[in-house]
Formats: sequence, C-alpha cells, structure tokens
Amino acid sequence: MKILLLVVAVIFVVGVMLYNTLVSRRNQCDNILASIDALFKKRFNLIPNLVTLMKESMQYEKDLIEKVTRLRTKAMQPNLTPEQKMAIADELTRPLQGLMMAVENYPQLRANEQIMQLMRTLNEVEEQIAAARRAYNQAVTDYNNAREMFPSSLIANWFNFAPKPLFEIPETERKEMNIKELLNG
Repeated sequence: MKILLLVVAVIFVVGVMLYNTLVSRRNQCDNILASIDALFKKRFNLIPNLVTLMKESMQYEKDLIEKVTRLRTKAMQPNLTPEQKMAIADELTRPLQGLMMAVENYPQLRANEQIMQLMRTLNEVEEQIAAARRAYNQAVTDYNNAREMFPSSLIANWFNFAPKPLFEIPETERKEMNIKELLNG
C-alpha cells in the first residue's frame, strides 16, 4: 500500500512539474510577444514624424509614403489579434525599407539632421524587432516542443495547451529590395 501511495505521489509531483513547465514556457512566449508589440508601437509612433519630414522633399515617393501611412493606421486599430499584428507589421516592413533606401537617393534628406536621427532610431527599432522575433521563435519552439513531447504532451492535451505560431518571413521579404517595385506594388 505504501508503495502504491509513493508511486501516485511521484506521478502527481511529475505531473505538476510538467504542467508548471508548460505554463512557464507559454508565459514566456506571451511576454516576448508583448515586448514585440511594444516595439511595433514604438515603430508606429516614429512613422508620422518621418512621413511629415519626408513629404516635403519626396514627391516621387508619394505613393510609398501614403502606403506606409495607410499601414500604420491599420496597425493602430484596437482589438487586433497577435496574428493580425504580425501580418500588418510584416506588410509594413518592406515599405519602411523602401523609405530608408529612398533617403539614400535624396541628398537634401541626408543633409536633414532630423530625418537622419529618425532614420537611425527607426533602424534601431527594426534591429530590436528582429532580435525579439528571434527570441520569440525560440521560446515558441521550446514551448511547442514541450507540448508535443512525451510525457508533457499528456498534460498539454489534458489542459488544452494550444500551439503557438512562429514569426515567419513573408515571401515578399525573401527577394531583393527594389525601390521601383515598391512604388508600383
């Protein structure tokens, strides 16, 4: 009888440990996703200042500026799911890169210290977003592995731990950047 109680106690303790590990990994994914969300907000807050300063000098890239503005407005809508936020952020990445490339083609923009400071800040935010995405993908991989591997898969299924999606590079970002393509697309 004591052996049976000991076995039940060990199984219970192992089950609790596996459950706590899954909860911890799920919370880590949510925490990193919240950090990415904060970086997206920082990115979206930089855009109006950059657009305002660039509009005066960049008549040729008017369509690109309008696209960035439209996507920023879309991204600032309330009640977007994490997947919708990721999709809009991915859609915004390419036009923002186009704006950065366009600055290189306009000497008067490169001479404007405010624009250059905003571009440096935006570049820093983009690097932080990329790093946070890598951290998120690692956390999601660890979480998804834990929920699929035995014996924690039993606990995950029992308590309905849902899989989390990875940040993936959109197909448009896999090819080389071309400013004319951005303006026409």
